Amino acid sequence: MSLVANTAPHLPYLRRFARALTGGQKSGDTYVVSVLEALVADPSSFDSDNDPRVELFKAFCRYWNSVGINLKEEAVDPNGDPSMRRLEAITPLPRQAFLLMSVEDFSTTETAEILGVSDEEVSRLVDQAGQEIAAQVATDVLIIEDEPLIAMDIETLVRTLGHRVTGVARTHSEAIEAVRERKPGLVLADIQLADGSSGLDAVNEMLQSFAVPVVFITAYPERLLTGERPEPAFLITKPFQPDTVKAVISQALFFERRAG
Repeated sequence: MSLVANTAPHLPYLRRFARALTGGQKSGDTYVVSVLEALVADPSSFDSDNDPRVELFKAFCRYWNSVGINLKEEAVDPNGDPSMRRLEAITPLPRQAFLLMSVEDFSTTETAEILGVSDEEVSRLVDQAGQEIAAQVATDVLIIEDEPLIAMDIETLVRTLGHRVTGVARTHSEAIEAVRERKPGLVLADIQLADGSSGLDAVNEMLQSFAVPVVFITAYPERLLTGERPEPAFLITKPFQPDTVKAVISQALFFERRAG
């Protein structure tokens, strides 16, 4: 298959990634064009036997990282778009790892191949990105979880990222009472609670009175992924990996999406 046929379906996503990484569509497109020109000049640098999407992003990151100024921490424009200010404040390599996994949905192994590092280093970079995001948007977190050991694990992860846990609710009524006492900046919610009540019902009740990003952590994803709308933007299936929880927490706060 030709280079054009291999890369064309993935170019819109590379442009999205480039825009987020560089801070603007014009600058992002300039890098994309430069990468494509380099691939045309030297097709051997593109492994046609590998996943073309991975190869394209690998070529882009290799080129972008070869420009020394891109690896320096940037001065952030205080008058710019808030989401871009948060992104620009993330150190360059953690920023790439974070975007590859949270926006482009690459796996840890794929991200490692794209960046030319180990899986362990990707986990470290994503963790660093999460901590840098938390330093900008540290917030109060309400955990809705009826299993004490799981709740303790989640609480530890949240605190590791620099956020504050304001409450752990085991039932629908406890969750609503916790919100009355103090509105959280993030909710981590299970679906099936101790008294047979629903974490989803508790979240929907909260969202009637205020907006807050929500991450569902559940052993019953099929109850949320029904194909009907609205569906949650952030969903983690139990049993979960700690790195996954930390990455999704950072993603939810970074993009400030609302789950309803």
